[in-house]
Amino acid sequence: MKRLLPTIVVAALLSACGGSGEQAGDEPAREVSTPPVSASSVPSSTPSTKPPPTTQPSGPNCEPVVADMSTRQRLAQLLVVGVDPADPAAAVALVSEEQVGGIFIGGNATQLLTDDALARVQQAARVPVSVAVDDEGGRVQRLDELSGSIPSAREMARTMTPEQVRALAVERGRALLAHGVTVNYAPDVDLTDGPSDGVIGDRSFSADPAVARRYAVAFAQGMREAGVQPVVKHFPGHGRADGDSHASLVRTPPLADLRGSDLLPYERIGEYGEGTGVMVGHLDVPGLTEGEPASLSPATYELLRGEFGFQGPALTDDLGAMRAISDRYALPDAVLRALQAGADQPLWSSGGQVNVVLDRLEQATSTDELPETRVREALERVLSAKGACG
Repeated sequence: MKRLLPTIVVAALLSACGGSGEQAGDEPAREVSTPPVSASSVPSSTPSTKPPPTTQPSGPNCEPVVADMSTRQRLAQLLVVGVDPADPAAAVALVSEEQVGGIFIGGNATQLLTDDALARVQQAARVPVSVAVDDEGGRVQRLDELSGSIPSAREMARTMTPEQVRALAVERGRALLAHGVTVNYAPDVDLTDGPSDGVIGDRSFSADPAVARRYAVAFAQGMREAGVQPVVKHFPGHGRADGDSHASLVRTPPLADLRGSDLLPYERIGEYGEGTGVMVGHLDVPGLTEGEPASLSPATYELLRGEFGFQGPALTDDLGAMRAISDRYALPDAVLRALQAGADQPLWSSGGQVNVVLDRLEQATSTDELPETRVREALERVLSAKGACG
């Protein structure tokens, strides 16, 4: 029988997760046997390479929390760093020494998810830490060894109603929270009916944008009801890309084509639930990104914020372990470019280099290469998503 976090810690985590792959921490997917389960168009806009519009996050006042932070501490709160799931002491040390805002747990080991290990991580933090996993279902799961397996997105859509998917997500979300997880990098709203074992494959609910959106909204709302922050991915759409961004930068159909399909699940984005995050993929989109990965492209965040009106935290896909980025940029420069472009939470699942990354970001803020307004905007979204303000 699994051990649950003490009631007081669970309550703290419920407060902490109020709002923040595989492509996400996107380590290679592992196969998980899953038992069978029974029973408008987007308005056009002209692409732009200018920085995304600055939008003031709405919600509680974060100023009292931010005022007590040094520049380095503010920057650290924006980072999501991979940790070794078999080494709880290292995760505690990372949070204690660097006060990073988020950690990502990948891999198969479960030590960080048992024996109150994540409660000790939270105790080392001055501001609650977001604790993220990939738990989509099917071949992308992190809780199957502790709480059982759930079906892939494709299997859910084939065998279940949206109402049943929402109920499943509530149950799964409660199990995640009981183990100390506050963020789930799911659901995947990419569109494909390709082979199940493809890079997206059965992680997609459907190639039909209306079906995919309906099931993804149900899954996300169930997670929110359970107290876990969902993150939809991979904006602006990985389902029809020409390869795997773990191996190289991949290209999608042109933006004009994405508007009629892949972008449709992001319409009325507020319906996924307050505080839902969006993960931006490492995708070259003709007519939008001009050869850059979408995760580092200001035009991508302008599209997400301006045209789709998204106000929540925007995360990058993995900046450290995916060659779409690592073949082009050293990690500190990739993190900086992501923040400059409009990301709020740069993620790298490989861990390490936190000091080097923070040194680079501090240097950039001192010369206005990374404007303070951009840092504060991202920081308010991140803190609000964690329920750390007001």
